[in-house]
Amino acid sequence: MNCEHSAVSNQHSAKRDHREGRKGRKGKALRKKILFLIFTVNAFAASRTQCGAMKSKYVPGRIGYCAMLPPGYDGHPGKRFPVLYFLHGLGGDQSFLASSGASSGIEEAWEDKRLGEFVIITPQGENSFYINSRDGHILYEDFFIREFVPQMERRFRLMGSRTGRAIGGISMGGYGALRFAFKYPQMFASVAVHMPALLEELPHGSSDVGLGAFLGNAFGSPLNERFWKENTPFVFARTANLQGLKIYFDCGDQDNYGFNAGTRQLDKLLTARHVAHEAHIYPGGHDWGFVSQHLDASLAFQSQALGLTK
Repeated sequence: MNCEHSAVSNQHSAKRDHREGRKGRKGKALRKKILFLIFTVNAFAASRTQCGAMKSKYVPGRIGYCAMLPPGYDGHPGKRFPVLYFLHGLGGDQSFLASSGASSGIEEAWEDKRLGEFVIITPQGENSFYINSRDGHILYEDFFIREFVPQMERRFRLMGSRTGRAIGGISMGGYGALRFAFKYPQMFASVAVHMPALLEELPHGSSDVGLGAFLGNAFGSPLNERFWKENTPFVFARTANLQGLKIYFDCGDQDNYGFNAGTRQLDKLLTARHVAHEAHIYPGGHDWGFVSQHLDASLAFQSQALGLTK
């Protein structure tokens, strides 16, 4: 009897061990599947661009925009992100990051963790210079400050505070970004621009040599040199409280429009006012080739200013 009882017990024990072993293997397999799914989701998390348009009471028609959303945007639906408003130059539009190929480099920087994750929004600016036009027909400054920024911060999950808001631009967009940052420093943590259209004064007789056709109607038709001078970023750089605003700008030493002279002038003005800033004159002209060489540096500057990277 004892031998039979022992044999039965051993059989039950073997079956139990087999079942437990099978459960253990299933548990390990399940854990592997879960880990696989987690890593798969992370591997396929990617940035995306969302474009749209909006109406305004300050600007005729519909104003387009594009928003580059970083890889973590869709994967973290409860998270709010910093934002960079990036302004295009003359002849560009809201799709300029994609059309220039810059968006690919930004995506790679996000993937490599060289940049922190922030939303990049590019509004359509036409040839407005991002100001209220002299004739009052296009009030772009009012549109951008009063309508565009608030609407973007409702439409996307943005932090909606100075510490989470940066601005940048290229050429005409550099002019606009510096002007916005200097006039509304309470709104932005940082500004970084390339080849900004900086001339404190237009050459006398500019309206007679066709410069007005190049600049558009923002400064009057015919071109009003006094209105240009009253609206340059220099006006606000001379008087605004810029403490706490992180500032970066660069320009080519062979800039086709002479904006390197204005860049040096702004550098001297801010230095005289003891306003911390980073200014560079690099070899190069006024073209996308110059921008592509230094875009990584300005974006890294913005990432640091937004507290995302060191």
